[in-house]
Amino acid sequence: MKKVLFASTALIATAGVAAAEVNFSGYGRFGIGYVEDRTGSYDVVRTTPTTVSTAGGGTAVVTQTSNASVATQTDDVILVSRFRLNIDGIVETDGGVRFEGRVRLQADENNNGEANSAGLNGARFSVIYGGLRVDAGNVAGSFDNLANYYGNEVGLELFAGQYSGVDYSFLAYSSTGSGSNAVFFQYSVGDFSFGASYDQATLATVPATPGGLPTGPATFTDADRWDISATYTFNNITAALAYGQTDAGAGSDPSLTVLTLGGEWGDFSGTLFVADDATKVAATDGTAWGLSAAYNLGAATTLLFTYGDGNASADTQQVAIGAIYDLGGGASLRGGIGRDDCDACASDTIRADFGAQFNF
Repeated sequence: MKKVLFASTALIATAGVAAAEVNFSGYGRFGIGYVEDRTGSYDVVRTTPTTVSTAGGGTAVVTQTSNASVATQTDDVILVSRFRLNIDGIVETDGGVRFEGRVRLQADENNNGEANSAGLNGARFSVIYGGLRVDAGNVAGSFDNLANYYGNEVGLELFAGQYSGVDYSFLAYSSTGSGSNAVFFQYSVGDFSFGASYDQATLATVPATPGGLPTGPATFTDADRWDISATYTFNNITAALAYGQTDAGAGSDPSLTVLTLGGEWGDFSGTLFVADDATKVAATDGTAWGLSAAYNLGAATTLLFTYGDGNASADTQQVAIGAIYDLGGGASLRGGIGRDDCDACASDTIRADFGAQFNF
């Protein structure tokens, strides 16, 4: 009888695996990265002698220890790397409804040039039917999914992009963390596509003394985020528009409006980017803009250019050039060089990298 039960259980398990589909995909990259006057973060243990009262009315000196993170200048040139593995579980009903679940395993280096261990991120769940898609969990919102938002990013590490002048914090997919537990909706019909996302959040604030000790009960504030988008493709050009807003109370809700244009003409492709970055903070509130381009120089080499800026004092200006050389079989050599700057920065920063990437 036990043998029959074991055999039946194994058959059911095998049938379940055969009916489902599990896909693995991702990439690996490694090389060298240069950041002028690079700073790293190091954990240190601080020891502080403290005088305390004893039970007998006297005093004694005890040693207290605490962990702290200290930023300091480190090597300008470090070994950079990333390994990313997407794990997708997929099943489709008899009626054509597709269910998907994804987790991502990723390992990167840190700013000190040391390797980090790999870890799984938060899960994303999807339901897809025809032109309708609904994501839940660790999702990307309308801006993160917007056509040509990122344009042609430069470098092995994609360290520069046309969006550099944007400071608004929108809903984005997290590759290494749990992400926001949110929902994203997208519907496509013909040349049109519409998207929207909603992220429910609450912030807790506790009054504190100058020393950081709490002095009263916490107050709770809604910090919900929502965004919407529309995309239209005509011939070889795609236009996209998105708007998003975050609840901040007191009638000062930060918002972001983005318009992108992208097109392809033979071996050349380019994008334009304009944004109203209403952060409600003087140093970052303003208009952001950028552009990017790519040109296929022969069958294996692609040249890249990107520029981003904004009119607020703390907006980051980025300008960079780069190249990709296709080795075939999903492998390529990549690199770039560029500059980061802003009106409020003490000085500009030169960045560069070069290395190999292989997709699987």
